[in-house]
Amino acid sequence: MNRFVLNETSYHGAGAITVVPDEIKNRGFQKAFVASDPDLIKFGVTAKVTDLLDAAKIPYTVYSDIKANPTIENVQNGVAAFKASGADCIVAIGGGSSMDTSKAIGIIVANPEFEDVRSLEGVAPTKNPCVPIIAVPTTAGTAAEVTINYVITDVEKKRKFVCVDVHDIPVVAVVDPDMMSSMPKGLTAATGMDALTHAIEGYITKGAWELSDMFHIKAIEIIAKSLRGAVENTKEGREGMALGQYVAGMGFSNVGLGVDHSMAHTLSAYYDMPHGKACATLLPAVMAYNAEYTGEKYREIARAMGVKGVDDMTQAEYRKVAVDAVRQLAEDVGIQCSLKGVLKEEDIPALAKDAYADACRPGNPRETSEEEIAAIYRSLM
Repeated sequence: MNRFVLNETSYHGAGAITVVPDEIKNRGFQKAFVASDPDLIKFGVTAKVTDLLDAAKIPYTVYSDIKANPTIENVQNGVAAFKASGADCIVAIGGGSSMDTSKAIGIIVANPEFEDVRSLEGVAPTKNPCVPIIAVPTTAGTAAEVTINYVITDVEKKRKFVCVDVHDIPVVAVVDPDMMSSMPKGLTAATGMDALTHAIEGYITKGAWELSDMFHIKAIEIIAKSLRGAVENTKEGREGMALGQYVAGMGFSNVGLGVDHSMAHTLSAYYDMPHGKACATLLPAVMAYNAEYTGEKYREIARAMGVKGVDDMTQAEYRKVAVDAVRQLAEDVGIQCSLKGVLKEEDIPALAKDAYADACRPGNPRETSEEEIAAIYRSLM
């Protein structure tokens, strides 16, 4: 049996944020808890939504104690702030950090027995749906607005942990490419490659099946056509990436990921490396590592990436060109697939151990080990 969980409602397209006040009122909510990171507030991105709330005379409290890799402390402070605010819904504005923090806050408010946060790791046995979340992404990458996953950093233990919970999915997703137009090139590239990693890993994961394959192949195609333009801030590129990352999220949220994400989580925990950049850096090497365990799927990945003549290629050839096309896209948007100068040899055993223990690793199409993960890390030094 396969299960598929999606948003109750989603809106797509330029200007979609105008529906936020109506959704709040129509659902009977009285006050919003606006969770958004400090930079988005500083540069006026959050205000695009809060101005609408002001105009609609909807009261709200803003919470911004959110780091790029949100911590247990960010979540616990957020829970206290939510309780003090008197709010009855969350409006999450931002990328994965704001979304993940909001999900954890919403889950704990509704399920206080998990207030330590750490006990939410993996598939937590929560009983109650989280505080209703209206999610407004400002990056085209994580697709957290449509997934049942979130990731929190345990600073004390120097690790990131993945939480999977059907109770955390936002009730409403508002995917407005205009909210993404202020992203700098580097962030656009990194989050876009994160979305591509979601699509590729979701397509080859052990849990993949026909319904998820449909989403992932289409997502790869859209992202391959759109990411270069999005980095240059073209209208078509932004709109394509806003859609492509969401489509990828619809798939991978329901079937899981693989060892690329496991390894990326540990890089972020150890070196505070942006998640999308970590995923992109690892992706060609991990694809090459998994190639022999993917049947004919790399042919379809190559085709979706825009490679011509794949039907005339041997299996070895289309697998190679699929990996090469992904590497070329990463390089074209300014991401070098190398960990030279970042990775420390003395850290590799611990990195490999944590990556192996990560919740995404069991979905990898190839059975792996700490030693093999360490070898992939070393290959990028």
